[in-house]
Amino acid sequence: MKSIKVTDVGSLKNELNKYKKGKKLDIRYFNQAARLAWLGKIVMSPLDAEDETCQSWLLFVQPPEGFAAHFVDVDEDLVSEIHVLDAEQGQYLAEIMRAGMSARAQELEALNRRDFYFGKFFKDDAAAPAGETPSSN
Repeated sequence: MKSIKVTDVGSLKNELNKYKKGKKLDIRYFNQAARLAWLGKIVMSPLDAEDETCQSWLLFVQPPEGFAAHFVDVDEDLVSEIHVLDAEQGQYLAEIMRAGMSARAQELEALNRRDFYFGKFFKDDAAAPAGETPSSN
């Protein structure tokens, strides 16, 4: 970690300004963070909620777990660390996270309404393929 002398107020202010602007993730890391955002595996917070001029974000990326961990590849440098994002990438990741949460909620609602039994065993006559008769169990 970089050390700054506390007595050098100018250097301290310059370093703080760099953090307030945030930085962009490279394309590979951003895509990985976006995939995990869609899965709800990120935590975001404004860098300085009290400063209206500061639009950067703090980003914490959690590693995928369970079934998703078998399919989603993530670099070790990205997960389990706090990153300071610029305003543009932070806003977009927040949008992706909202879209993923909405899509997953819709899938769960549809699953909750789905009737597997009647869908399988009580097909309409119109739904039966040609040459087959619907079951009359």
